[in-house]
Amino acid sequence: MSLVEIINILLIAGVLQGFGFNLVTLFVKKKPDKTILFLNLTVLFISLNNLQRWLIDNGYISDLFLIKNLMVPWYLFILPSFYAFTIYFTKVQDKVRRYLKLTIVIFIIEMVIRLALISYVYHEVPNKDESTLIKDFTIWENIINLLYSIFLFIQACLIIFKGQKITSYILSFDDLAWIKWLIKLGVIVVGFWAVALSIEVATGDKEAYKFLNLSSSFLLYWLGYQGFYKYSVVRDRISLRSSLAAEEFGIENLNQSGLDDSKDDFFNEKHQADFDKIKSYVIKNKLYLDPLLSMESVASELGMSKSYFSKLINSYSDYNFSDFINSLRVKQAKKFLSNNEFSDYTIVAIGLECGFNSKSTFYSAFKKFTSETPSTFRAQF
Repeated sequence: MSLVEIINILLIAGVLQGFGFNLVTLFVKKKPDKTILFLNLTVLFISLNNLQRWLIDNGYISDLFLIKNLMVPWYLFILPSFYAFTIYFTKVQDKVRRYLKLTIVIFIIEMVIRLALISYVYHEVPNKDESTLIKDFTIWENIINLLYSIFLFIQACLIIFKGQKITSYILSFDDLAWIKWLIKLGVIVVGFWAVALSIEVATGDKEAYKFLNLSSSFLLYWLGYQGFYKYSVVRDRISLRSSLAAEEFGIENLNQSGLDDSKDDFFNEKHQADFDKIKSYVIKNKLYLDPLLSMESVASELGMSKSYFSKLINSYSDYNFSDFINSLRVKQAKKFLSNNEFSDYTIVAIGLECGFNSKSTFYSAFKKFTSETPSTFRAQF
């Protein structure tokens, strides 16, 4: 199998994956909001552009002069859709300009000019197949669209890399590391586009576009999964955080461990009261929801020495500090997992919002304190 055939297979596979992603997220999942809508549009326009390229390269385009020369610039909408996805994902939609209307205007103008040129060449040029008018227009159209897309790409980069002040809200739910990697991959794709266009202008050879389409296919795979998965987690976390502020979703104090006070002179009413003070302070202020919570910070806030604080936790809870806090987090997670109101929320979002810093630590702690996984526990309800 030749390299060209491999590229064509990967290209059409990416197209099918893109359309499949659109069908699942738009028609199977619950009603999407604007963030998911623009993510889907980004994937859709990459898929449409690659499908058109695949049909042309494999000779599936009609021989009709109109159809053969009607190159629809679907790629013009990719960066504007991604830009819109970025501003809605980062919750800064009221602080930046939108470019979709301008993009639609440019798209319509380009299509009208193309149709007018096709009509002119078809009716007025004797050897229409040898005319360079449409080819020259396509190159200039590509140059203009590349510059416009680079401009929007830079705007999106500025929001993510430079706009920490306007993205401060979303940073408490997501570190944006995935979207930063996406932008870095996007630089590679745009670079392939610029190189392919330069080669076409210099030599007329369009073979370099195959690598552009291949790289965009890989980007499509990654964008579809990461964008939807990450946004689902962020969306659920935002909703969960507002629920955590309500008393009905809080957790009650843990019961005592049932230790025998006679085994150690450390057990007495004063120490019991100090431990209850710790327990009450952590739960009332929901400190366990902070993934960066440390024993030193809580002890300092309560005016206790670290050693005394640690011995209270170890003696009265039967856990070390880390396990004591994780037991509270698991208790909080169980409240969400057992409530049908949150049955559509991702388990990862619940774990992260309950104070765990990753999916693996959440699953590990949950299994430790309940002897079952979060999925198994939820299935009971």
